[in-house]
Amino acid sequence: VIGSVITVLAIQYGPLWSTSTAKSYLSAIAFAGTVVGQLLFGTGSYYKGDAVGMFNVLTVWRFFVGIGIGGEYPAGSVAAAESSGELRKGTRNMWFILFTNSMIDWGFVMGAFVPWLVAAACHNTNLEVIWRTSLGIGVVFPLSLFVLRFFLKEPEEFQKHSMKHARTPYRLVFRFYGWRLFVVSSIWFLYDFSAYSFSIYSSTILANIFDGDSAPLTTVFGWNTVINLFYIPGTMLGAPVSDLLGPKRALAVGVLLQGVVGFVMAGCYPYLARPEVVGGFAVVFGIFQSLGELGPGNNIGVLAAKTCATGVRGQYYGVAAAVGKLGAFVGTYVFPYIVKAGGGSEVLSAQYPFYVSSAGCVLSAVLCWVWVPRVEQDMIRDEDERFRGFLEENGYDTGQLGLRKDGAAVLVEEGK
Repeated sequence: VIGSVITVLAIQYGPLWSTSTAKSYLSAIAFAGTVVGQLLFGTGSYYKGDAVGMFNVLTVWRFFVGIGIGGEYPAGSVAAAESSGELRKGTRNMWFILFTNSMIDWGFVMGAFVPWLVAAACHNTNLEVIWRTSLGIGVVFPLSLFVLRFFLKEPEEFQKHSMKHARTPYRLVFRFYGWRLFVVSSIWFLYDFSAYSFSIYSSTILANIFDGDSAPLTTVFGWNTVINLFYIPGTMLGAPVSDLLGPKRALAVGVLLQGVVGFVMAGCYPYLARPEVVGGFAVVFGIFQSLGELGPGNNIGVLAAKTCATGVRGQYYGVAAAVGKLGAFVGTYVFPYIVKAGGGSEVLSAQYPFYVSSAGCVLSAVLCWVWVPRVEQDMIRDEDERFRGFLEENGYDTGQLGLRKDGAAVLVEEGK
């Protein structure tokens, strides 16, 4: 929603918005809050004269929104990963993706569609009502999560291998998972650097293709919704591909193809960035987005959740996701500067972000193919056994693992 809200603010307040310091922070600040939330929960007046003050207030509250997102992100994904281990082999990655990244992508679509619906209801007038209502509707969905959380139970793997009542051997964890965590986090950083920047600024890009001062908001928001809809085939059709090829190969192939399309799109941008061929622009941009979901969008969460042991999964995933959202923060913050580097040329200003993003895609593909392990269907169980053996070899008492009931440890292995 915030991407469309930024477009409305730019039209409503004009130079006041474009010269405001809040312009640089509003889109990115939620990701700063998300980083705080992921690290924290992974380890455990409105009149024209006061417009600048309102921008700053929006920025502050976006930070707190980010903390809430960060709290839910690792907890929900880790629980989904551990629960997927109880499903039929050959479909586990697919179900994990459908209930995590696919839901995020449907959120992107709704985040583009709701402002269009509100703008249409307001007949493209009363900009104040459009952006405030769009933000307000966004409150409903997190409140539903608050209620649903009361009905969740801990997965079986968590009950067996949790370190809730044990001292976490961070030195051993770093020795065993340090490099793997660095690689997974780096790929997530590069993906979010591109994905969230383009998601937030796609309506701004479209406003530049059209005449932003005269084109109806419904036209800009409508095409923005079309572009965001391309996330859906990427994630929905890509979900079974993760089981077919494996998350590692699916990510590497998807992100490499995304990079190729990005370079082609940057080169052909002068021919695509015309109002009369905006449909072609939307399709090519949509394919670029869709391949991103088929690759890292779907599979980076799988890799972060399944390439470590259950006892440290929340913290491992939280750190990787936080680094990813740090990439989103950096991307949305520097995106305007990358555009500005094009000088007065509208073509160069639009090409540069695609060149930067596509280069990041190629780097992600190399990192994944060379250093990320293959993730099999029983990876969670196998990784728990490998990590348990490593701890025992280094003198750590693994009898501490598992949840406790009535003062006793939950049964971890038969006979113990």
